[in-house]
Amino acid sequence: MISRTVGAEAIHYFKTKNQHLTTPVSSDSQPYTIRDTRKITLEQIITRRLGNQVCEFISEQVNHMRLQDVFLCDTRKVNGILDSDIYTCSAIINLHRVNDYRRINKFFESVNMKLPEGGLFINNVETYETRKKRILKKFPRPFSYAYYLTDFVFTRIMPKLKLTKKLYFDITNGHGRVLTKAETLGRLYSCGFEVIEEKVIDDRLYFVAKKVKRPNFDMDPSYGPLIRLKRVGKGGKPIKVYKFRTMYPYAEYLQQYVFECNDLKEGGKIKNDFRISNEGKLLRKYWIDELPMLLNLLKGEMKLVGGRPLSSHYFGLYSKELQEKRIRFKPGLIPPFYADLPKTLDEIMASEMRYLEAYEKKPLVTDIKYLCKIITNIVVRGKRSS
Repeated sequence: MISRTVGAEAIHYFKTKNQHLTTPVSSDSQPYTIRDTRKITLEQIITRRLGNQVCEFISEQVNHMRLQDVFLCDTRKVNGILDSDIYTCSAIINLHRVNDYRRINKFFESVNMKLPEGGLFINNVETYETRKKRILKKFPRPFSYAYYLTDFVFTRIMPKLKLTKKLYFDITNGHGRVLTKAETLGRLYSCGFEVIEEKVIDDRLYFVAKKVKRPNFDMDPSYGPLIRLKRVGKGGKPIKVYKFRTMYPYAEYLQQYVFECNDLKEGGKIKNDFRISNEGKLLRKYWIDELPMLLNLLKGEMKLVGGRPLSSHYFGLYSKELQEKRIRFKPGLIPPFYADLPKTLDEIMASEMRYLEAYEKKPLVTDIKYLCKIITNIVVRGKRSS
């Protein structure tokens, strides 16, 4: 027999179509267990709940699997996964949106635990951008903007402040959480998944994530305005670099994913990086986000001029020769990039190699020379970060 867990709405629709129903099982949406060997059953439930387009999208992902290897559910609670009788399952499909999960990471970690390596998790989320458009369409101006401002304070600010976080969750129980695409996908990566497909259908982002490893169980995720990012320091040892947040929470887990999707633009930055917030773009333009790195300078982990501190992924894009030379010195607060203004990754590597070779011979003279050139480019020529 084939076991499936589905929501009450789907069951209500399906009772007249199928008699293979057993007694209810415990879950928040009062699901039942359906026993049916016909694939049309699974498709009818998804279509009734979320429409034809969603059904087609999901079917494309699992049509190569045996029916008994696909677990369908409609739940927002961790126990909806943990208490299920999944033993050998190649895919878990949850029809409930991520925005309503009380503990998102715990839910993702539970799915990870139930799946074998290579198993698929299919789910959906209403992103912050879509929510904003929906709210602004709800009422005429200026009422829509007043509504949006209230919503922004309640759903975006209150959950992040220690004084109001508990009140927010007491009121909402996590229901209707505002999530960006970057945070949702970043949480998936932190919980051991790799996103292999994504598609926007009816104003929701549907994703297919493959289990590639166990969760990181990060007990200190970067969620506040001041963050510490792991970077490659002198001797190849990791250091935690202080910065003001310019990306959405959990975005640091997505660097390789975004790079593979978008590649690099002129200046060595990732093209169309959806991880960066609007406020973050402004902070980056005037280097305000890098001011906290003065703490790393005072701690002796960085020096004033030198190659910028890189993530392990970006560091891996460099040539072996440059990697070896780079880790012989501390990273710098002010990189040689602003002296030479290279455009491509090859030009960036050549610029850093020139600086490091000159620094090896005359450290103080080289740093003074580069610092003067950088100040000229920024103050006189008006060069800015992007």
